[in-house]
Order: sequence, then structure tokens, then C-alpha cells
Amino acid sequence: MSATSVPHIKNVREQLKELAGAQKQWGGERADRSGLYTQLVHSQTQLTPRTMKESYQEALIPLSSKPEIQEKYINWFKTIRIGKLLEDLDTFAVWISYQHNNRDELKSPLVIVTALVDRIDLHEGTICADSDIKMTGHVTWAGKTSMEVTMKLKQLKQDSWSDILQATFVMVARDPGNKGAAYVNPLRPETPEEEMIFQEGEVSKVNRKKEVDESLLKTAPTAEERELIHQMFVDSLDEQTMSFGARTKDEGSVWMEHTKLKNLLICFPQERNLYNKIFGGFLMRKATELAWANACMHSRKTPSFRAIDDIWFRKPVEVGSILLLLSEIAYTEGDFMQIRVHAQVVDHKTNKADTTNIFHFTLSCSGDVPPVVPKTYGESMLYLDGRRHFKEFMRTGIIDKVEETLGTGE
Repeated sequence: MSATSVPHIKNVREQLKELAGAQKQWGGERADRSGLYTQLVHSQTQLTPRTMKESYQEALIPLSSKPEIQEKYINWFKTIRIGKLLEDLDTFAVWISYQHNNRDELKSPLVIVTALVDRIDLHEGTICADSDIKMTGHVTWAGKTSMEVTMKLKQLKQDSWSDILQATFVMVARDPGNKGAAYVNPLRPETPEEEMIFQEGEVSKVNRKKEVDESLLKTAPTAEERELIHQMFVDSLDEQTMSFGARTKDEGSVWMEHTKLKNLLICFPQERNLYNKIFGGFLMRKATELAWANACMHSRKTPSFRAIDDIWFRKPVEVGSILLLLSEIAYTEGDFMQIRVHAQVVDHKTNKADTTNIFHFTLSCSGDVPPVVPKTYGESMLYLDGRRHFKEFMRTGIIDKVEETLGTGE
């Protein structure tokens, strides 16, 4: 695919609306999708296995040639707003998923949504706002009703494309009414390299289940973690009073409860997705911006995103919802900060809050940041959870999972 033939992400978004039969205008007539149920299969064996090459796609964010586009992506440092890239990644992942399940119909019978952002790694270096960004990606694993989509972002620097970001999303397929699961086409690896990529997807699936089972919400901390929290508690006791209720902290450190930053949003129709729910990319952008602002205030420096991981979309957010975002610094180490953003929908009649998303961000800046100190048991669990996410980031780093065997990417 030549550079001139690569579609713009805006065109991809418009094609998606046609493919999914999206409602053109809020409040207008909704597309009748009931007839699409006849196109669903009763067994995955009825669907043709697809290769990784068949879902491989490219899209362009034309920052150099479209000043009006550049204006939407640029920040006051004249670099890129990471939150805007997350919106495009969410759109691109849906588009790739539909290509994997292409059945030559004018409108797809499937509703494909993002279930999980497994991992986003950002390469070190500046993402410029005046140079084109190319998105590439394909399906790297498929189960019965879900798929893993891996994407790369490259930016044109000095006449060559340089990697700037890699992302792995887990997508799920639903029936035309978005009421139940639907089968997706199986994935057939063709080469040893593709088989390795597919097996990594299988391992990731097992690891995700293991992480849920070993969550601090279900199991007690490890012996090492218990010792760490106990020592932090002992170190924070006031030696003069020798009371469990009197707590102190080292100069320069910050109580975790003082790192909270909140934002409240009203979810308007403008931010709806193809299926009249609030667009997942919009939620990610808002959480990202809040996390960055919190990191700025805590470090008093200009932080950079290094990784975003484990974003579960637990339930859809309806248009008209009141959305409360709460961020806090969960863990710090050297010049790194691990930030957690908790998203809740609030019922304005009862004030009852219901969790929709939890976001985890790893940021770094120049120079050490103030350590955070938990005071309660709940904060200690947040500290350990943030520590686990940070240790996983340090262990894995950036893994180049999308092989160039599927396209030159040039």
C-alpha cells in the first residue's frame, strides 16, 4: 500500500458508520438491524478462517498537510495530545476487527466493541504535531467471540517512519441488537512467526484471567507485599507518642489522600459511538488528560506517558450520563509515577455511583518525584496494585509484536 493510497483516519471513521449502520443524527430515525440476525451463524465452524494479512490495515493522521487536523491534535508544547491518539486507536481497532470478519455484506451483522485495552507502550521521544502519523495493525489472536488487535503508530521523521507507539486491544463481537455474544471468524497463522504471535495471544488470555483471579480484591497480598506495607506503617508512626493513631511522614513525601484530582463530565450525544453509547476513545482521552494533569501537579514538572494498561470496559456509558473521574497517584519510584483513574456513572436521582472503567497510567519526568505514602488499608491496597502495574511495565518494556512480514509499513 503506497503512502498516497493510505486512507485518512477520518475516512475510516465515515466508512465505519456505513458498515455498522450507525444513526446519522441524534434523535433521528434509528437504523433497523433486526433483519441482520439471519446473517449470524450458529457455530464458529460455519465461518471461514482468516489470515493475519487479511485484516492488516493502514490509516493516516495527516498532520503535515491538513492544518485544520493539526489544530485538533496539538498541545501548547507543540507536541501531540496522547488522548487524541487513543481516540483514533479505538476507532482503528474496531475497523480492523470488521475487516477480519468481512462477509461481503453491505452492513455487518456484528456489533464490535472494545472490551479491554490490554497494553499501550509509548517509545521515548517527542511526538511532533506537524508530521504525519501512520497507523498499522491487524488481528493477532481470535477466540470464539473475541479478538486481539495489535497496532503500531509510526511518525515520519527525516524521510523515514519511526515507531512511536504500540497498542494491544481486545475486541468482542455482539449480535445486531448488542444483546448477546456473536461468533467471529477463526484466525489461521500461516508462518512460524505468525504462529508465535498467535500463541502469545493465547498466553495473554491466560495471564489476564490469572491477574483477575489474583487481584487484591479477591486475594490477600503476598508475604513480600504484607511485609512492605507493615514496614511503611511502622515507619510512619510518631516515635514520641508511640500511638497507632499518630502518623507522620518523611519531609518531601505526600500522603496518598492528598494526591486526588477529580473531574465531572456530562455525556452529550456528540460523544456517542456507532451504537449510541459514549465512545470508549472519548472516555480514554478524558481519563488520560486528568492523569496527566495530576502528574503535573504532583511532580511540578512536565511528565510524559510511558504506558497505559489494563483498561477494562466494564459496562457501557449511556448518553446523558453524569460521569465522575477520580485520579490519584497510586505509586512512585524514582522519576516514575503510577496513576489510577476510576470512572463512575452517577445516578442524579439517587446519587448512587456505578463503576464503568478503571485506567492505569505510567508516566515519567526529569528528576525524582515526591513519594506517596498510604495511610489507610484501602490506600495500601491501591499502593500495592500500582506497584504491581509498575513492576510489570519495568519487566516487559516495549515488545515489538506486530511483525513487518504483514506489510512494509513504509
